[in-house]
Amino acid sequence: MGNIGLTLVDWLIIALYFVFVLGIGFYLKRYTKSQEDFFLAGRKNNSWVAGLAFLSANLGALELMGMTGNTFKYGMYVAHFYWIGAIPAMLFLGIYMMPFYYSARIKSVPGYLKLRFDEKTRVLNAVSFAFMTLLVSGINLYAMALVLHTFLGWNWDASMWASALTVAVYVTLSGLMSAIFTEIIQFFLIWFGLFLVSIMGIIEIGSVQEILSRIPESFATLWSTSADPSQNGMMVTWGGIVLGLGFVLSFGYWTTDFLVVQRAFSAKDLRSARMTPILASFFKMILPFIVVLGGLIAYILAHDPGSGFRLLTDGGKINYDSALPLLIARYYPTGLIGLGVTALLAGFMAGQAGNISAFNTVWTYDIYHSVINKKASDDHLLWMGRVATVAGIILSVGTAYWAKSMPTIMDYMQAIFSWVNAPLFATMLLGMFVWWITPNGAFWGLLTGMVTSFSLFIAVKFDWIPKTLITLSDVASDMAANFWRAWWAWLITFLVTIIVSFFTRKKDEKELVGLVKGLTEETVGKPVPLLKKPEFWAVLSLIILIFLNVYFW
Repeated sequence: MGNIGLTLVDWLIIALYFVFVLGIGFYLKRYTKSQEDFFLAGRKNNSWVAGLAFLSANLGALELMGMTGNTFKYGMYVAHFYWIGAIPAMLFLGIYMMPFYYSARIKSVPGYLKLRFDEKTRVLNAVSFAFMTLLVSGINLYAMALVLHTFLGWNWDASMWASALTVAVYVTLSGLMSAIFTEIIQFFLIWFGLFLVSIMGIIEIGSVQEILSRIPESFATLWSTSADPSQNGMMVTWGGIVLGLGFVLSFGYWTTDFLVVQRAFSAKDLRSARMTPILASFFKMILPFIVVLGGLIAYILAHDPGSGFRLLTDGGKINYDSALPLLIARYYPTGLIGLGVTALLAGFMAGQAGNISAFNTVWTYDIYHSVINKKASDDHLLWMGRVATVAGIILSVGTAYWAKSMPTIMDYMQAIFSWVNAPLFATMLLGMFVWWITPNGAFWGLLTGMVTSFSLFIAVKFDWIPKTLITLSDVASDMAANFWRAWWAWLITFLVTIIVSFFTRKKDEKELVGLVKGLTEETVGKPVPLLKKPEFWAVLSLIILIFLNVYFW
């Protein structure tokens, strides 16, 4: 890609960023003395630090390049991932689930499953989560290497290993603490480095209204075309959006995926932990301004013969993920391109660090300590956490080459979430709110849901069954199949768990105090002014969400 010329200033900005990130890792190592420091950042963070890290851990390749490319392909419907597909679940986590998680002082989500159910349910979830995290981690590494390869002209293998080594060094040094610190720096870098793309696009095209008027009608709405799947770019009905994305995939990810929940665990007190996802929800709502608007701008430019803007093609197929890097190349002057490239790299490193710090915690506590070495000392667990970080990075390089061979990042990400998070959400929901759900019910329900979801994915991939059988409609896209498969996996897990629970031994209610709503004494915190109450900010977030959906209806 010879049209992207990096000057000395651009190179300096990129080099400075890498030096700074590694410097933070070395600096924080002196404060990482115990396993709690390494895995929970010492539980010292306020709600702003935890909240920005919470969102930043989710700002990986998927969010930035994947979603911009998806908007080019599907239109405004991609905003559903940010609004109905995130905000209600983030608020539910803050208001209802965080008190459980935080007060039990568990170090991971599988840790809750052990206390509520038993060891086998915990290990099943830990193994599936570790597998999922490595797949997602590989996707982040691949995207990071794609940027180095595209902008700097580096060889693919060199790009992959340079990305992997940088993350390995700073997460190995001080674990979650350095991951959170770099995530916060990355949060600001991403906003300052990328929001200019949308501003420049609006200036070139004329206005937001002009952008909406120059895209096909099926691309310009959120809900009004959702009754008929053939009328919208994603070929999905409102049922798939609400049940599959809005309920199962969204709640499954935001309330049970340890990668993001771990950031809230690092908060200094319960109020800060509850505020973490609620504060993050406001920033999450604004993200479509970068990614969705960027994708629509790319779409208009690519369909305007006079613009000279074309997406990259790879083996005759359009590479949708190239939309954002090419917009940066189009709009940013010398010197600023370095900032744009750094912002992209920052996003991938935030996602990568998040995945690896979640992987090392689940491996160390929920697989190694609970199954392999039950008598391990604190120092030994801290050492194992560092070993797991390096091993996780090496395995991620393998999954990155696998991701490189896939057609689109985003469709596969949602497929992976539907295998693991969708069934887990049913297990967690029943476990937290229904006391008589049994350990065997949870285990067999979770296993059945995972196997069902994966089997449906394979059956559709190899054309053993048509997608439309899962989506209950005449037409369907890969994304629509992902939404509906998540719903069926959740429903099957939910039903099997309840049925098996009727016939297997229940736990004594005394064992479940602090783990199930209704058996847990509500903790009454110190009275705080209205403006400091998590509930107040959650209601405000919900009002803004409703307004946005009605406005873009």
